[in-house]
Amino acid sequence: MIDVVYFAWVRERIGVPREQVDTQAETVADLVNELKAREERYAFAFEDLGSLRVAVDQELMDFDAPLEGVREVAFFPPMTGG
Repeated sequence: MIDVVYFAWVRERIGVPREQVDTQAETVADLVNELKAREERYAFAFEDLGSLRVAVDQELMDFDAPLEGVREVAFFPPMTGG
């Protein structure tokens, strides 16, 4: 089981702030594909991966990051500073 956390408009599109996902995914990209196949709301949230960032166990990673031993994956839009 992996805790999947959604922030900002990702959370709004999916409708929940977090959930536990039982997955066989080997990478973040595999996890995204599993989620997209679940329901239309996931497909909508993940339609443009270029507009998303991902953190694996609270470290910024790429979508090809492995999931072995991972406890949490978080998805969020890019942040701007000021």
